Amino acid sequence: MPTGEPVSSESIGEPIRVLLVDDHPLLRHGLRALLEQVGGAEVVGEAGDGEEAIALVLSLNPDVVVMDLVMPGVTGIEATRTLIDRRPDLGVLVLTMSEDDASVFAALRAGARGYVLKGADGNDFIAAVRAVARGEAVYGPAVARRIRRFLTTGPESGPFPELTQREREILDLLASGKSNAEIARRLFLSQKTVKNHLTSIFAKLQVADRTQAVVRARRAGLGE
Repeated sequence: MPTGEPVSSESIGEPIRVLLVDDHPLLRHGLRALLEQVGGAEVVGEAGDGEEAIALVLSLNPDVVVMDLVMPGVTGIEATRTLIDRRPDLGVLVLTMSEDDASVFAALRAGARGYVLKGADGNDFIAAVRAVARGEAVYGPAVARRIRRFLTTGPESGPFPELTQREREILDLLASGKSNAEIARRLFLSQKTVKNHLTSIFAKLQVADRTQAVVRARRAGLGE
């Protein structure tokens, strides 16, 4: 992540206390250097997965958690949801490579206050951390465009109006050849939840199994 020109420090009391959560140690090392040497923040801890992040937040009490989404074990979405339930005041800033709608809105529903892509400029990242620490919501330009499009146009209309938006997402992924496990990972759901959705989909479409559901979905243009 490029750092650009150094960001001037803000002398507003104690430095922002940050917890870094990512399963790549080298990335965490770079973020720590950027935040402490350029951003004037204090990195109070690092975690390699969501479960470790939950434990560290409860013991270290950071102001901001910089959270990756895709990690082994407990995902960033699950960790964010748990943390916000326990500490509603916590600022979670998602830092990820994922910019698809499913990831963005899953993070927002979980309670993340910011969403920035890993290709962002270092200055923009530091500014996002500071904004989240102040209680503001902040999103990178690409993410902001997605949110604006959703708010102005609403959910996209499509085939099978009897299905919920989540069920259409799952049916689309099913039609593209994804397994239950792959669908669960893509949408940050448990495999049991995916299976329950599929049962509902089959009933609403009046099909006997996933093969018949895929045939109907592909005829309607899904899975392409």
